[in-house]
Amino acid sequence: MGQKVSPHGLRVGVNKEWSSSWIANKKDTSKFLIEDHKIRESLRKKYASCGISKITIERTDNRLIVDIFTSRPGVLIGQKGAGIEDIKKVIAKNTEQKNVSVNIKEVKKPDLDAELVAQSVASQLEKRMSFRRAMKQAMQRVMKSGAKGCKIMVSGRLDGAEIARSEHYLEGCLPLTTLRSDIDYAAVNAHTTFGVIGVKVWICKGEILGKKANANVPSQSEQGGNN
Repeated sequence: MGQKVSPHGLRVGVNKEWSSSWIANKKDTSKFLIEDHKIRESLRKKYASCGISKITIERTDNRLIVDIFTSRPGVLIGQKGAGIEDIKKVIAKNTEQKNVSVNIKEVKKPDLDAELVAQSVASQLEKRMSFRRAMKQAMQRVMKSGAKGCKIMVSGRLDGAEIARSEHYLEGCLPLTTLRSDIDYAAVNAHTTFGVIGVKVWICKGEILGKKANANVPSQSEQGGNN
């Protein structure tokens, strides 16, 4: 079997940042990890159609800060910020922290975000579109947006075949073992009538030399107040 390493996990501390940023003692570490996981899962489930790229969580002594990166900030914020209060209620159900702040940040180039591209391909597969057509269209959009390279892989019962298999398309350069290369990676499941089809996306945005950088530097759209 192949020995694979997550492109994101390999680069954490080099040119990628941690998804959760906090310091805790030994007895609270496991509790905070579970809370972070529940917050992400509940937000992704409730706002699945809002194009959420990633959710970062920061904790201080008396505050919990949740940053939501999305391609559709207006949908999340709602009219007069009503959506922010709904998001806070979802977070409050999954954490003991009372003081919660929510920041909605926009992903300016969704076609260069691996998570959003994978979600797009998965949604098309669920609508019974041909997997080859969905992959080729997604790859064309990624390369037109300025990516240096892109790879998209789907695996499962493709087109309802009896035996599961994998197919992929690769265009451009994708140096996975070069740590200075900025590789964005995501894996999403598409739930179809024939079963689950896995969608994986790798996007190379070039090399980062001499400084750390976050993918798709977003602009802050809205910040919620304290409860």
